[in-house]
Amino acid sequence: MTLLTPRPLTQAAFAPFGEVIELKDAPDKIINQGMCGRHHDLAQLDFADGRAGISLFDAEARYLPCEVALVERHPLGSQAFIPISGTPFLVIVAEDDGGTPVNIQAFVTSQRQSVNLHRGVWHGVLCPLGERGLYAVVDRIGPGDNLEEHWFDQPLKVGPMI
Repeated sequence: MTLLTPRPLTQAAFAPFGEVIELKDAPDKIINQGMCGRHHDLAQLDFADGRAGISLFDAEARYLPCEVALVERHPLGSQAFIPISGTPFLVIVAEDDGGTPVNIQAFVTSQRQSVNLHRGVWHGVLCPLGERGLYAVVDRIGPGDNLEEHWFDQPLKVGPMI
């Protein structure tokens, strides 16, 4: 069984797979009569066609160590996961080698981080850590097959954080 050791999510480490959505050191502009900082355009939505939709995912808690039996990808659109409840989550991503996920990596978000997965990136299912999580998901809504799954011959084991 392959053992993955998750590490904290950083923009630099996650860049090949998507964007980390989080506050910058300073907002791009101050709005709403000086009462709100706008951190502008933090993720690039990318859809082959269709439209952007917002869904809510209510996911059961997972705990480390855990097993990962499959990864999936969405060839027709990016997918952003934004925690509403503030629950950190496990993010599994992989590079693609001719339709097969390779070089699998594991990250854990902080309570203030979200992710936007690039179109076609292999990723694990939503895994809130330690408690149930509520997430807004922004992804492509439209016709066509926008889901590919890859089931592992043997599940991966995701161990404790480094």
